[in-house]
Amino acid sequence: MYLCIMTRLSVNLNKVALIRNARGGNIPDLIEVAKDCERFGAEGITVHPRPDQRHVRYDDLAPLKEIVTTEFNIEGNPTSEFLNIVCEIKPHQCTLVPDAPDALTSDAGWNTLKNHDFLQEVIQTLKENGIRTSLFIDPDEKMLDGARKVETDRIEFYTGPYAHDFARDPESAVESFARASRHANTLGLGVNAGHDLNLLNLRFFNQHLPNLLEVSIGHALISDALYYGLQNVIQMYKDRLRD
Repeated sequence: MYLCIMTRLSVNLNKVALIRNARGGNIPDLIEVAKDCERFGAEGITVHPRPDQRHVRYDDLAPLKEIVTTEFNIEGNPTSEFLNIVCEIKPHQCTLVPDAPDALTSDAGWNTLKNHDFLQEVIQTLKENGIRTSLFIDPDEKMLDGARKVETDRIEFYTGPYAHDFARDPESAVESFARASRHANTLGLGVNAGHDLNLLNLRFFNQHLPNLLEVSIGHALISDALYYGLQNVIQMYKDRLRD
């Protein structure tokens, strides 16, 4: 049985921070943008600090946690430094991503079988600190079974392949995600999604994953805001999440 829910939109602010960092000042102001996103209808704020600090930095996390009134989601590779600061900040959700230190962007999900012991230990640490956990994962039923065994609360589908194939064959592009989403539902795993979702492909994806709880969107949304304005764009993305 599917959950009857309205999919929540979490805005990833990494590209806002990238623009700020390019000039070394505080324009645009990340805190004010986060406030505005919520004021314009976003139901969550996502950030992904990386070791090279090119996006959101570790020193941005405490000020963001202080002002976010919806849901604060911190993504990243669970190095000891990352885990220490996440457990200190205590966001509502931590999404674990297997990024290499020099990765341009996230491009694959966890092998939950190979990394079982490591992930189980990390997830236990996060749960002891009252933080909901989510694993970045590909739409593979074996990896979902592994995610269940390490006791994560949710998974986040890496949707890059869906976005890449959408224009050629939408039905084929979404098929594996819909099937994996149904399997996650039987395992009791909450389902999130993110990566390259945009105004063109989001509605179709959402319609085929009726138990989708949350999407995290940054690059496309911030790019669209250059043309349509942030307030308009957030409402445009939320419209795509309504059946």
